[in-house]
Amino acid sequence: MNPFEIVRFALRGLLANKMRSALTMLGILIGVSAVIMLVAVGEGASRSIQQNIQRLGANTLTVSPSFAGGGGGGARGGGDAGPRTQARRLTLDDARALTDRTLAPSVKSVSPVVTAPSATAAYGAASHAIAQFVGTYPSYFEAVNKPVDQGTYFFNDDVLAARKVVVIGRTVAEALFGSADPVGERISVSGVPFTVVGVLKETGSTGTQDADDVAIAPLPAVQQSLSGFGPLNQIVVQATGADTTTAAQAEVTAVLDQRHGVTGGAADYRILNQATLQETVSQATGTFTVLLAAVAAISLLVGGIGITNIMLVTVTERTREIGIRKAIGASRGAILGQFLLEATLLSLAGGVAGVLLAFAGTRFSVAGIQPVLVPSSVVLALGVSVGIGLFFGSYPADRAAKLRPIQALRHE
Repeated sequence: MNPFEIVRFALRGLLANKMRSALTMLGILIGVSAVIMLVAVGEGASRSIQQNIQRLGANTLTVSPSFAGGGGGGARGGGDAGPRTQARRLTLDDARALTDRTLAPSVKSVSPVVTAPSATAAYGAASHAIAQFVGTYPSYFEAVNKPVDQGTYFFNDDVLAARKVVVIGRTVAEALFGSADPVGERISVSGVPFTVVGVLKETGSTGTQDADDVAIAPLPAVQQSLSGFGPLNQIVVQATGADTTTAAQAEVTAVLDQRHGVTGGAADYRILNQATLQETVSQATGTFTVLLAAVAAISLLVGGIGITNIMLVTVTERTREIGIRKAIGASRGAILGQFLLEATLLSLAGGVAGVLLAFAGTRFSVAGIQPVLVPSSVVLALGVSVGIGLFFGSYPADRAAKLRPIQALRHE
């Protein structure tokens, strides 16, 4: 019996029981599509997180106060035991100390940051509650990667003169001005007039937070009008380069430890290193993706068991057919090849259908995450589906091939 006849008999056997074949394929289809989709969701989540981190700059350090009370985690990511030093707030003097090139040669710029607790902007009849109203220095725009799309950002002279000028995000601009150009217009922020000098380039949403719902103004203007002259909310430090970020972190730590009197206990501040965070997130999401794929692969195993059961039923139903074919000269290899091919075709067809379903699924976002199809997962899932057909179909096929013609012909 030549290979073409083996394929013809295998296809005829599958088409003779279309419903049974379709149900058998369903298990593989679900398994393959689940593996590909979950890997795609994991990859999409990883890229989304990395993009959000990169928006802040790979060489950026964010210093924020840490007042967890009673000896909580320390500033450098450790769980230091021991008494906490007396808590001190971050101040403008702390920020100025970090600009000392002798103490911190790896630091390029330092941007003290305050945020207004609430800020509602109004222009004419339109009003908008700004999600984040920031007071800072001009270096902040470069440090956190917020380029201006229209107009310009403010300058050091504006900071020194405490001018009430503001750069707004795209969401704020559209809410107040629609499609009109806001540059040069005066808006009221919680009753305080600010002149719009620029509009930030659109960034997009960060999960549930709109990164474009922001306004940035000179630090003294915000302190005088909205936040008061209290402690800083953050200090954004930009290293001289991506390769000096770790050195810059060590220098910032040394300066702040000295100023805050940290002598071995848990510090009253913490430093977020964007480069380290990105590496950690990449590793975590990679592990998470592998775990998702492993869980989804269980359904492939279930589909393989289904193939075994269906093929055993098929062999039992076609025992007389096997006996007749053997009696007229079909070899053991031909019978083995036919049933093994049937199992493999079932598995492969289910795998292809699963790939198509997964491809369609990646066109839609899942929980706010846009899945990203990973080609290697498609190849792997298809390869595994074929392997499952060969592995789980081998036992029924071998059982059919070992039937004796006389016993098979006597089967009722």
